[in-house]
Amino acid sequence: MKRATTLKPPKTTSTKAIDPDNPPWREEMLGRPVFRRGRGPQKTPTKVSTTVRVDADVLAYFRATGPGYQTRMNEALRRAMKRKRFGQ
Repeated sequence: MKRATTLKPPKTTSTKAIDPDNPPWREEMLGRPVFRRGRGPQKTPTKVSTTVRVDADVLAYFRATGPGYQTRMNEALRRAMKRKRFGQ
């Protein structure tokens, strides 16, 4: 391993005048650190992740309608449920 003899000295801060409208950051300006892990508490999930085998032409039809095709598939299935439930 090479010895660290060719390291450059660290750069010093510039001697520019301090702008009173844009002061340098200080610890008290930042406040206490906030540690967040994950997404936090969630409301009760309304959707369930599952695998459904759908014919390719049906999937192509819904995908061709653009973004949000899964929502439209849900709406179509919900309408079919209501027709069956109410005997129409």
